[in-house]
Amino acid sequence: MKTKNPLESIYFITLPEDYKFSDKAMKIDTTIEIPVQEKTNDAPGSFNPKEITEEQILAGLLTVLAYDKKNPHLDYYRAFVKAAKPNIKTELCEAAILKTKNEDYELAEEIFLALLGYDPEDPAVILNMALFLDQRAESYRRQGLYDDADAYDNDANNYYEQAMNTDPEIPEAFFNAGFFYLKQHRYRDAKDAFDNYLALTCDLTDEELGENGLYKKERAQEIVNNIVSQNMDDERFKAAYDLIASGQEEKGLEQIRLFIQNNQKVWNAWFMLGWGLRKLGRYEDAKKAFLEAIECGGDSNADTFNELSLCYMESKEFDKAEDALKKAFALEPESIKIISNLGYLCLAQGKKQEARNYFTAVLEYDPNDKIAASELLKLEQGE
Repeated sequence: MKTKNPLESIYFITLPEDYKFSDKAMKIDTTIEIPVQEKTNDAPGSFNPKEITEEQILAGLLTVLAYDKKNPHLDYYRAFVKAAKPNIKTELCEAAILKTKNEDYELAEEIFLALLGYDPEDPAVILNMALFLDQRAESYRRQGLYDDADAYDNDANNYYEQAMNTDPEIPEAFFNAGFFYLKQHRYRDAKDAFDNYLALTCDLTDEELGENGLYKKERAQEIVNNIVSQNMDDERFKAAYDLIASGQEEKGLEQIRLFIQNNQKVWNAWFMLGWGLRKLGRYEDAKKAFLEAIECGGDSNADTFNELSLCYMESKEFDKAEDALKKAFALEPESIKIISNLGYLCLAQGKKQEARNYFTAVLEYDPNDKIAASELLKLEQGE
């Protein structure tokens, strides 16, 4: 479905010189047309410039700032908004964060884009945009929409890089980017990010850091130590992940096997081996790799048990699949991915009502989950 261009609902008009926007607004430049947002209930072709409101003007200005980066009058529009609404950035930031927490991602993204258009150099805005895109990618991945998730991850990566390159540097940018890289198994990048965070906060006193800051320093150091002790910043490890993630499983398996030769107790490496084998449909070999990962310390990672369950399901070892999924669920009881897989396991066993319960639970966590909705529809139709 083609998404409507937000700029299509904008009209450009010339305001009269004596137009009074607000007591604080600056003098109108009659040589520059002002964008105005049409009303949602306006019939096509019924726009009346004499009936415009201040809210329509502000909405139009923010829409142009968000979506028309080449407009020659952006500086004037920014100055206009700032004069009319001096606290607009705080208001928009609070609204965007609230919408993100409520998982109203479409509106949150519009607000974040407006914020970036209003103040594209603000490091806090850049970092918040990275965090938002990161969270939205996770939401898509939970729904099984992997292409969309990858696209948002790519955008999040770009904003994290911008946030880490600001002057002065922001410690929080490196801390959050570190966890972003960890999720992608980019351990060398994660280590670099956490090392930078530790360097930027090393001169701060415990009082300056506060309880939360002290926890973050300890957590960052713990992760760095773990990456170093398990040699996960090795080039072969990174290459293996990149290759398997990009669909070059055989080449990726070669790299991870070479890594395992000298790092036989690194559970993440066995997990990656199992992941690559599972993607190739070599379920028996993948099972052995995941079991080895659990033996080496991966028993605290829900993904390990979840991946193992998929292999058991393929070989119709449903009892073992259920046991693995229950262990995964105990570790991450709110994981939509795991709850969905419990639903699919029930379907494979012919337990339709239990499957319906699981897919319903998924929708309670995320009403926009298309996969769960589709499975429930099939169950209702008796397919």
